[in-house]
Amino acid sequence: MKPEQTKQARYERLYEQLSLLLQKSPNLEAQMATVCAVIYHKISYVFWAGFYLVYDQNNLYVGPYQGPLACQELTWPKGVCWSAILNNEAVIVEDVNKFPGHIACDSRSKSEIVIPLTNPVTKKPAGVFDVDSTLYSAFDQYDLEGLRKILALLRYEIR
Repeated sequence: MKPEQTKQARYERLYEQLSLLLQKSPNLEAQMATVCAVIYHKISYVFWAGFYLVYDQNNLYVGPYQGPLACQELTWPKGVCWSAILNNEAVIVEDVNKFPGHIACDSRSKSEIVIPLTNPVTKKPAGVFDVDSTLYSAFDQYDLEGLRKILALLRYEIR
């Protein structure tokens, strides 16, 4: 089986698992925590998986996550997370050390993928789903497609 087929199959299994798990609680925070736990524990190259949520126009604060200690606050407009929000599109970073303004919450992180979340009612940015790896170039379009599908299970619009 080709590597991309393996990734696609893994994400399909995770989607099916999360579809069932997320039905057990109507609480969005519990659902977000569940998504983080499954992604963190089921994908070997994931070092950190979590949400940063919009607090006000200048700050993102860490929400549910799995992995080592996170930055508690990300101040506008620096970093990959703010880039995803400001451009309203997902960002895949092959080498975080080459990303202008990257915020190093943990120096072991080498690559990341960030997907913006939009409030479906207000159409305003709600936050991001951020996944880091200790490997360079760990994430690709197959990760993006798989994560978007999983995040669509939550009450956000996904870009």
